[in-house]
Amino acid sequence: MTTLRITEIPDEKPVRMTVDLPADLHRDLVAYAALVSQNGQSVDPVRLVPHMIRGFIASDRGFRKLRQSAQKATVRTRLPAVPEN
Repeated sequence: MTTLRITEIPDEKPVRMTVDLPADLHRDLVAYAALVSQNGQSVDPVRLVPHMIRGFIASDRGFRKLRQSAQKATVRTRLPAVPEN
C-alpha cells in the first residue's frame, strides 16, 4: 500500500479562516481524508488543509530562502552596536 504523507492529525488550537475551493479540489480532499481514515482514525477533510499547507510551505525552497534572508536582515538590525575603543 502507498504511504501517505499525512497519517495523524495533531490537536491544535485553530485560527478560523474561510476558503472557497474548486469542486474538483474538494473531491480530492474528501478522497484523501477517506484514505487517511482507513488507518483507523476518522478524519474530517477540513482538518487536512492546515497540514497540507504546512507541507507545501515547508517544501518551497524559494520561500524558505527568502524567509531566512529576511530573518538574517532583521537580526543584523537588532544587534547592539559594538563599542569602539
